[in-house]
Amino acid sequence: MQGRGELALAILIETMRREGFELTVGKPQVVTKQIDGKTHEPIERMTIDSPEEHLGAITQLMATRKGRMETMTNHGSGWVRMEWIVPSRGLIGFRTEFLTQTRGTGIAHSLFEGHEPWFGELRTRHNGSLVADRSGTVTPFAMVNLQERGVIFTEAGTEVYEGMIIGENSRTDDMDVNITKEKKLTNMRAASADTTENVVPARKLSLEQSLEFCRDDECIEVTPETVRIRKVVLDAKQRGRTASRAKNG
Repeated sequence: MQGRGELALAILIETMRREGFELTVGKPQVVTKQIDGKTHEPIERMTIDSPEEHLGAITQLMATRKGRMETMTNHGSGWVRMEWIVPSRGLIGFRTEFLTQTRGTGIAHSLFEGHEPWFGELRTRHNGSLVADRSGTVTPFAMVNLQERGVIFTEAGTEVYEGMIIGENSRTDDMDVNITKEKKLTNMRAASADTTENVVPARKLSLEQSLEFCRDDECIEVTPETVRIRKVVLDAKQRGRTASRAKNG
């Protein structure tokens, strides 16, 4: 399936989901062209209006997405307008991060500009994934222990399986975790037994946010009841062997 950006794809997938289809969707990919024997990718001209105080954050955000600034105008009213040339694949997941960096005040608009030679490797998501290492039911006890590791996507009572992504790691690499761990019951009463810990509410990802979050080795399971992110290879040992072979060439 093809569409203009992840929003168009999300609308199509959501329509199919509501009609009762079940499907697996990979990370959105751009459609490339071969021009004079070289791979070219689509680029877009993005116009950004933002308060001056967010100029540095926007510049850093666009630099990681291989953006090239064309013009910048200061209106003298505390706002700046910038025009960037950026590869279309660099805009996958851009909107959410842009609104976060500008605290909802920034305005961005992009138009298709043409094709340019392939910009090279592009990594827009710097954090890894928290991956369930076994099947079972999510427990509050496990969530409390893991919430310092990153952001949890699944709520207590949710059924998970090996290879399912249950959160975003605070570090760059993936981490296999036990989200189904239960508190051991003993006859001894601990001194801190009356101490309660609050479970941070799970961050629920929409279909569009899931498309933005997904990496090359991950995919999205879409059913009429739920939307889940998982590894393409569910078995942790097999994923490790695949990664080792890729690293060693």
